[in-house]
Amino acid sequence: MPPHMSLIEKYHLSRSAFRPYDPESPVVARILAGMIASADPAFAVEHIGSTSVPGCGGKGIIDLMMLYPAGRLADARAALDRLGFQRQPHRDPFPEERPMRVGAITHAGKTYKIHVHVLAADCDEADRLRAFRDRLRADPAFRASYESCKKEIVASGPKESFEYTALKGEFIESHENGR
Repeated sequence: MPPHMSLIEKYHLSRSAFRPYDPESPVVARILAGMIASADPAFAVEHIGSTSVPGCGGKGIIDLMMLYPAGRLADARAALDRLGFQRQPHRDPFPEERPMRVGAITHAGKTYKIHVHVLAADCDEADRLRAFRDRLRADPAFRASYESCKKEIVASGPKESFEYTALKGEFIESHENGR
């Protein structure tokens, strides 16, 4: 691929909808992780969120966690920007000290939205995100409860992504550390 071209497409805001699990999501996540790692092998990438949990439905957005070594935040943001990822286009974006970049990619004829959470490799948030993902993978009853929560949120009709995220965050916070 020539350097001026990007596989990362423009991110478009859309109304939240609940979608069944897509088994192609981990394939797309691996492709994206490879792209990011090729920008700089110092950055580790992990697939998190519903699309990383076999059988778990959700909004269908591929959530990645990009982990950067100490002192490399600016390099991490710049690498994602060069790959074609964009800053969040909606209200209340993550701060640039803890950024999230967005994009989309077409794979096997389907367009997947992407959220890349940029975190310090040694931060507590990375540990919490891993623990939540791993609990969803290991506990079918917990996964079903999480899916039910997300279906209720979508059915209630939040108009913007940040509303969905805030409501989902209440579930996550109330269930951290196995509570």
